[in-house]
Amino acid sequence: MKTFEPVSGLRPYQLRDGITARAVNGERITMAVIDLEPGAVSPEHHHDNEQLGFVIAGSLTMRIGSEKRVLRAGDTYAIPSNVPHDAEAGPDGATAVDVFAPVRADWEKLARLDPRPGSWP
Repeated sequence: MKTFEPVSGLRPYQLRDGITARAVNGERITMAVIDLEPGAVSPEHHHDNEQLGFVIAGSLTMRIGSEKRVLRAGDTYAIPSNVPHDAEAGPDGATAVDVFAPVRADWEKLARLDPRPGSWP
């Protein structure tokens, strides 16, 4: 774990087609900048990790449990452990910051891309 690292220097995880995560892992939490290309879909899933996040650019439609909302820059969300959720990026795509506890150890099995600037900043 590095103490300081520019977001553009992080190797993105390929979460799905059109969705990447540039993550920083601490001992007990993961923080990730998630880029979603226009129309990219994260299908319904759930995980043991509690997830908090906020949209920093673009828009996305998110369903958490039985609630569904269109989120835009500045909107936040909270996903309890093991609650089904999904998301679809708007026509301009979206960038969000997510924080997970505990660490997203399952991401270590995913493909990694070379470091590069994302959609944000």
